Amino acid sequence: MERRILIVDDDPDVREVVEAALQEVGFETQLAGSGQEALALVKAGDFDAVVTDLRMPGMDGLELCERIVACRPDVPVVLVTGRATLDAAVGAIRAGAYDFVTHPLDVQQFLVAVERAARHRELTAEVKRLREFAAAQPFTGIVGSSEAMRVVLDVVARVAATDSTVLITGETGSGKELIARAVHQRSRRAAGPFVAINCAAMPETLLESELFGHARGAFTDAKLARAGLLLQASGGTLLLDEIGEMPMAVQAKLLRVLQERTVRPVGGDKEIPLDVRIAAATNRDLEVAVEEGRFRQDLFYRIHVVRIEVPSLKARGNDVLELAQQQLQRFASAAGKSVKSISTAAAERLLSYDWPGNVRELQNVIERAVALTRYEELTVDDLPENVRARSDSRIVVAADDPEHLPPMEEVERRYVLRVLDAVHGNKALAARILGFDRKTLYRKIDRFNVEPSDSSQ
Repeated sequence: MERRILIVDDDPDVREVVEAALQEVGFETQLAGSGQEALALVKAGDFDAVVTDLRMPGMDGLELCERIVACRPDVPVVLVTGRATLDAAVGAIRAGAYDFVTHPLDVQQFLVAVERAARHRELTAEVKRLREFAAAQPFTGIVGSSEAMRVVLDVVARVAATDSTVLITGETGSGKELIARAVHQRSRRAAGPFVAINCAAMPETLLESELFGHARGAFTDAKLARAGLLLQASGGTLLLDEIGEMPMAVQAKLLRVLQERTVRPVGGDKEIPLDVRIAAATNRDLEVAVEEGRFRQDLFYRIHVVRIEVPSLKARGNDVLELAQQQLQRFASAAGKSVKSISTAAAERLLSYDWPGNVRELQNVIERAVALTRYEELTVDDLPENVRARSDSRIVVAADDPEHLPPMEEVERRYVLRVLDAVHGNKALAARILGFDRKTLYRKIDRFNVEPSDSSQ
């Protein structure tokens, strides 16, 4: 659609000159000879921008600008003034003008100002549309009203309106893919495909072929050409799950794809334009991986545009019970059982458990409980032993008998666990409290064999 510009000036010759310049570059125009006439047109019609002279009899340009801003703040105003002075600039800004240009008109400068104003209005309208669309859409499958999740969903709602690359971090089983899907569902790409690939689940050569595709004859079994997932996700979103496990050679090729926004299939000789949003997920600390040379720094910066940190289930408080009830209804319906609720005692155990496996572990626990229960209410006896008898990572050295005193390494192990527990698995914070750098903390976690079953990641 052609963009409509309202030209306001009491001099008909100036109006004609301005009109000719704007029509030459494709704008549709309408003319007004006074501020009063222009204001009536703005209230009754729809314009992408208003260009008005400053000095006019009756309602001058500043007053017109102020009144347009008051009644139609979405319509930008470009003021044309005869003086390039500080006072003129301040007056234009105070009146709410989007921009101002001076007489005699530099046509190119003038056209740039009007183009920017019209583009500003388009972008403002698009952002408003996306926000309204996002507000009307539920976060499918996401349950939880904790403050930790409200923060996450607020970021999801804001970043969804853009095409920015998203890095989703969090412990294994915490719901990173669900968050990626929420970003996709709230975006302008929602009608397009959502494609996910686990970068840790296949060898380097197969991963490369899956991502980039291959040409016919590229390797022994390549009898037909095949589009890779980057192209299959065109118009939608591609989730690179466990990106921290991606081989370095594939990282280099992915970096080029993200920089050039084109992809060349394995064995191919043509670059194919790419239209896909990239989301990446990992349970690893990529900054540590960069320091250790296991992940490319330039690729890290490419994918680390907007970061969404998914909280561990343990950090989500009563969300545990909301999720448990959701899963109870799901599994009871699938099993054809009339299980409707969770007993108070069972709920207390669910809340006190650490959930090292996060939401995925909770799903397994509820599925098991629904399968085994003989009642309409889940009880403590329906829960697995590790949930019924929650282990404690607190440091207790209460024995007097030297034979029962733990060795220093065991005390250190318990203390590392205790700090990780207190900070809900935030390793950067845990390292600062313990006085370690993150590499040292990771080495101790590996040595003590406390991840993922004994500690938050």
